[in-house]
Amino acid sequence: MYFKHFYDHDLSQGSYLLGCQACGEAVVVDPRRDIREYLAEAAAQGMKIVAVTETHIHADYLSGARELAERTGAKLYLSEEGGEEWQYAFDHLPLTDGSTIDVGEVRLTARHTPGHTPEHLTFLVTDRGLTDRPGYALTGDFVFVGDLGRPDLLDEAAGYVDTRFAQAEQLYESLESFFWGLPDHVQVWPGHGAGSACGKALGAVASTTVGYEKLTAWWAGYLERGDRDGFVRELLSGQPEAPSYFGRMKRLNRAGPDLLGERPDLPELQPSALAGRVNRDLVFLDTRSLAEQRAGSVPGALAVPGGASFTSYASFLIDPERDDRELVLLADDKAHAHRLRARLSGVGIDRVVGFVTGLEGLAVRPLPTLSPDQLEVAAGAAAVEVSGGAEPAAPDVTLLDVRTRAEHEAGALPGSLHVHIGQVMKRLDELPRGGKLVVYCQSGGRAAAVVSALRARGFGNVIELAGGYEAWRS
Repeated sequence: MYFKHFYDHDLSQGSYLLGCQACGEAVVVDPRRDIREYLAEAAAQGMKIVAVTETHIHADYLSGARELAERTGAKLYLSEEGGEEWQYAFDHLPLTDGSTIDVGEVRLTARHTPGHTPEHLTFLVTDRGLTDRPGYALTGDFVFVGDLGRPDLLDEAAGYVDTRFAQAEQLYESLESFFWGLPDHVQVWPGHGAGSACGKALGAVASTTVGYEKLTAWWAGYLERGDRDGFVRELLSGQPEAPSYFGRMKRLNRAGPDLLGERPDLPELQPSALAGRVNRDLVFLDTRSLAEQRAGSVPGALAVPGGASFTSYASFLIDPERDDRELVLLADDKAHAHRLRARLSGVGIDRVVGFVTGLEGLAVRPLPTLSPDQLEVAAGAAAVEVSGGAEPAAPDVTLLDVRTRAEHEAGALPGSLHVHIGQVMKRLDELPRGGKLVVYCQSGGRAAAVVSALRARGFGNVIELAGGYEAWRS
């Protein structure tokens, strides 16, 4: 059996190609929308992709299962569990508990493991050329390394109300009736790793085993004691905020993402052609480093550095269902622009029409920041803790913390308003438009992105706190 793990560090997401070398056929599980790496790997191994499947309807990225099946002619297998509301709305072959997908000597057995979502499947993998016992479990968002898939996303992202308790109960039952009985040697390969918002404490290593999770995972003791109520309480406590785009991903993945096909090359545009259009009839993504952007950027551009968090930041700031303007990228060259376009397509941002490699001919201004010392001057007084809570730095200054809830609770500027970066654009009505709005995160990256988006939305007196919370604290 051939086994290949693909990992997207931006979205902390894992996908898999499993093949039978004897027959030269392969199956792909949980593919991303940019399918080139699966095609390239199969070709390199002399294999043909004949089957495509996924563990569940994903919330944090747009699935490539339909795209890959269409491109290769592979059979598309998807869950038929979870009830009518969780049925895929496009053609596929149905999978239910116990269904199998055979690719030569490699067998995937689908097991229904609801909890994270009602239709969720885990795939047990058996290399029948060696044994009739499974050796691997592709657990999707059911069991992570050291953690479990969160059961509250239906409330947070998909518009359901108070489903989290029933989902948490289902997750307990899936662990008790299925996972706990697996042999300790079975390798666990999940759909996400550390950094994903699909859980609260995911491990940073790629895989684990059933036995190791029983020994070390936080939830194992609750299963051993049969403490269902304690499990539910602990599972639901401290879950991170769900970015607002998760709901859009759910809807699109259920309905069927648009097929991209072979995409044409992006044209390189002259920067002067964008004059007067930025933040009017087009969205301009400045993907340079923050240091370069602060030295000078185009007013109205979105600050989305093209590093490890590019896709996440873009998905937080851009909703293509509400904003149908075309997008232009500031990129190093054509190859860089194509990579960025592919990453954007992973969250359904498809209207990229071109790129520029410089800003010649465009009005450019430095991006101002506020130091912690200047914040005290602007506020008129130091921000201090007061008995019974906190008070704002001054009436005309609002401090906006765009970090996670856990970061905010661990320490924040006194009196600051907390709105996670993934929810800011959904909650603009809660932000004051009068006075000065000072935005901060832990060290600067998230705040810079939010500041650019707020300026583009007409917030005139908004500024980033240089160095973020770390600089203020020190």
